[in-house]
Order: sequence, then C-alpha cells, then structure tokens
Amino acid sequence: DLLLSNSCIPFLGSTEGLDFRTLLLDEERGRLLIGAKDHIFLLNLVDLNKNVKKIYWPAAKEKVELCKLAGKDAHTECANFIRVLQPYNRTHVYVCGTGAFHPVCGYIELG
Repeated sequence: DLLLSNSCIPFLGSTEGLDFRTLLLDEERGRLLIGAKDHIFLLNLVDLNKNVKKIYWPAAKEKVELCKLAGKDAHTECANFIRVLQPYNRTHVYVCGTGAFHPVCGYIELG
C-alpha cells in the first residue's frame, strides 16, 4: 500500500539479503547508518538510494575457518554481523561486529 501511494522510498541498495541488524539515525545531518551482515551502509534520509556509501567489513578469513570448524553454518553464523553503531563524537561512530564469534570493534570517520 505504501509503495502504491508513493508515500515511501524503498532502499534498493541491498539485493544480497544482508540481514540488517542495527540502525543509527543522525537527524542533524540527515543520515541513516545501517549495520548488516559484513556491511555498514550510510544513507541520505531525503533519498535513501542517492549517494549510498557502503563499507564492506567481513570477518577475518582465519576466524571464519575457525567458526566453520566449530560446526557453525558458514552462511548464517560465520560472518561479521554488525551489532553496535554508537555515536562517539561529531566525526566518528563506534562500531562493533560479531567477527565470526570473535568480536571486533572500531571507529568510522563519517567525513
């Protein structure tokens, strides 16, 4: 119904089924950060599909191999699922992911 009434804009940037996990709304700058499987998206709130920025952040290959050796599913469990998107200051966001059962965190400069 929303699509038919033109009252929403679908995000077309994720055709891979990336399993979105967390969101961070930055109303002041008109942006939306989305944490997904192995990716972080930075979207423009006015047009979600305009100038989409995407960071590919997979788990380390050796961590994925350890995960698979532990009997976990390579496609649904052995990835870097982004779980934390937290504002740090005006220019950076603190980000954490599962890292294939070896958590990893870092800072992203929004620039």
